[in-house]
Amino acid sequence: MSKALIIVDVQPTFCEGGELGVEGGNAVAERIAEYVETHRNEYSYVATTQDWHVEPGRHWSDDPDYVDTWPVHGKAGTANAGLHPAIAALGIGHHFKKGQYSPSYSGFEGLEDNTDRIPTREEVAADLTAGRTLANALEAAGITRVDVVGLAESHCVKETALDARKLGYETHVIEELTEPVSEELGVDARRQMREAGVILD
Repeated sequence: MSKALIIVDVQPTFCEGGELGVEGGNAVAERIAEYVETHRNEYSYVATTQDWHVEPGRHWSDDPDYVDTWPVHGKAGTANAGLHPAIAALGIGHHFKKGQYSPSYSGFEGLEDNTDRIPTREEVAADLTAGRTLANALEAAGITRVDVVGLAESHCVKETALDARKLGYETHVIEELTEPVSEELGVDARRQMREAGVILD
């Protein structure tokens, strides 16, 4: 079995002190870093995803409802949109930026960009046309199983896992390497994932 590890949105913007901080986010980052250090040889492919918003439309709001609209977060080019230092130190080679000019939750909506540039709409469209997607990367790597970790379980981790499952991958979410925005939302996310056939480890 050829496995991939997808580290979803472990960015300061989603950790304590960030614009949409998840309680326990910094601790999750440290646990993921330790996990990668000890289990990296088990994976054929490792990638990160990041919210990298430039102009995401209604996704940002001065009066957010925290369902479809949110405070400014993951702003491309800012320190808080970068990878958490514990994850950045791992030297991972594949980074998928998402939500540049639209709302985005799943890592499968991202495009591989291993720079810190702020892309134009035209550049994002060109990367999409060129097929620089996570789905294509996993296929090219011959992946059969996807493990998903990161932040937040109730949102982008869930959506990434559901998309991996839709694409036919054996999909696992490692519970000790993620946190939901709230326990209530976490319970609902775990229900949705189980019903879709995602394995919660």
